[in-house]
Amino acid sequence: MFYSNALKTMAGAATIAAGLLTSSLARAETNVIIGYQQIVGPFIAAIADGRFDAAAKEAGYLVDWRQFSSGGDISTALASGNVPIGVIGSTGTTAAATRGVDLELFWILDNIGKSEALVAREGSGIEKPEDLVGRSVGVPFVSTSHFHLLVGLEQVWKVDPREVNILNMKPPQIVAAWQRGDIDAAYVWPPALSELLKSGKVISDSEAIGAASVPTFDGLVVDKKWAAENPKFMAAFTKVLAEAYADYKANGASWTADSAPVQNIVKLIGGDGAGTVEALNLLSFPTAQEQASETWLGGGAVRALTESAKFLADQKQIDKALDDYAPYVNSAYAKEASK
Repeated sequence: MFYSNALKTMAGAATIAAGLLTSSLARAETNVIIGYQQIVGPFIAAIADGRFDAAAKEAGYLVDWRQFSSGGDISTALASGNVPIGVIGSTGTTAAATRGVDLELFWILDNIGKSEALVAREGSGIEKPEDLVGRSVGVPFVSTSHFHLLVGLEQVWKVDPREVNILNMKPPQIVAAWQRGDIDAAYVWPPALSELLKSGKVISDSEAIGAASVPTFDGLVVDKKWAAENPKFMAAFTKVLAEAYADYKANGASWTADSAPVQNIVKLIGGDGAGTVEALNLLSFPTAQEQASETWLGGGAVRALTESAKFLADQKQIDKALDDYAPYVNSAYAKEASK
């Protein structure tokens, strides 16, 4: 009887050990790599303070956070299957979808808004966008700034872009050309934008152009198949996003240079407190309810991707636009998280 009980005990221990091993292996299989960029906002703050990690652990997942230098690099990682979730801008999302990456946009990280602007040099005589006719404007080609400059000219201000001398310049080149007096205006983002504003003024920005046409934005995309196979993670992940964005809307005014959220962002992606606050104030962050609305994932994002595709095709960055970008936008997660 003693040996029988001992054997039973040993067998039970072995079963428990096997169960623990199986559980450990299962947990290892639920690791998820998420790619992010140096873009300020509630998303980065929630990574830095551990809220995502805690929710993922509760759902049975372990997140491996990877910082990428560009949306293009994240698109490549998504296409390879190495990274199922990542941060990509609106034009980058359009390009990836058009090239066959089976992704879906499920969260708008930020409306680029005032963080990209059309600035005229003091003394240039440019007081409104219509005054750009015959003038030189610097802008990085095939960027969201370039996209909105052309949309603004053609659709909002009714100015023929061919009547404007639009020059392809990287941000540092824009600053140098501005200081030499070689250009009259520029459409760009910080820190170049901050430098230009020392001797220039905003004529328009991506918030105004977006409101009159389609917005530009940074978003979170996910591999469609992975999302379908991991609904528990997606629910937990978007719930944290909803809470983080609601918290910023309610308490964003307290995000000063020395505050914990801002300092956490700085620790994760670099920069300094004052610069981070300045960047935050130039962006807008839709709540979960706003995400799911017609303005964004409920329709506006599809229109933005469609217009971006036309732009990319005109710029020879893609062969041709898709007939429909609706399959690449999913509002269901934001709707559920907003409840």
